[in-house]
Amino acid sequence: MRFHRAVIFANGELRDLAAARRLLDTQDLLIAADGGLEHMLRMAVLPHLLIGDLDSIDPGQVPHLEASGTEVRRYPPEKDETDLELAVLAAVQLGCQELLILGGLGGRLDHSLGNLALLTHPALEGISARLEDGLEEALIIRSRAQITGRPGDIVSLIPFQGDARGITTQGLKYPLTNETLLAYQTRGISNEMLTSAAEVRLQSGLLLCIHTRSGNKRI
Repeated sequence: MRFHRAVIFANGELRDLAAARRLLDTQDLLIAADGGLEHMLRMAVLPHLLIGDLDSIDPGQVPHLEASGTEVRRYPPEKDETDLELAVLAAVQLGCQELLILGGLGGRLDHSLGNLALLTHPALEGISARLEDGLEEALIIRSRAQITGRPGDIVSLIPFQGDARGITTQGLKYPLTNETLLAYQTRGISNEMLTSAAEVRLQSGLLLCIHTRSGNKRI
């Protein structure tokens, strides 16, 4: 079976399990990146693929998962990639064109920053990828993106890995028209959605977009 979307469970914080559960579809490829398996088990779902060095799970769970049809890819602890990076690359290799990463934020700051940087991986060029915890989502905008939410939601646009130029927005309270956001300034923080959809376009550079749902409204 070929999957269009992969939902990858990472080992960070997942602030709203019920909201995350509503995001799943029966047509999704479900991947557990090592300890992300615990989020899935709490939601009573099993992965199609478990990947990583498996140092964050109970080893006794593995035979049960394999007997239930889960593919297990075990890697040594001494490796260059994090478990989440292995999961992302596996999803791309399996032909997925959309990645939803749950539990990739919160917890250790180094992991959160690394997971955000992972969204810029060259293998994700042309693939929709975002981090989601039920209250906030994060994505990298390379040329154009649409943010779906509600009026009053907060949208922050942060230049990533350098300046971002030629930025034009629609549907935001403080519009940008062919403008530049500099890497060392905070001008793009805390914009506000005016409608249920906003659009961002840019000509060069990368933008990290953080969409925070107003009033902590869950999806």
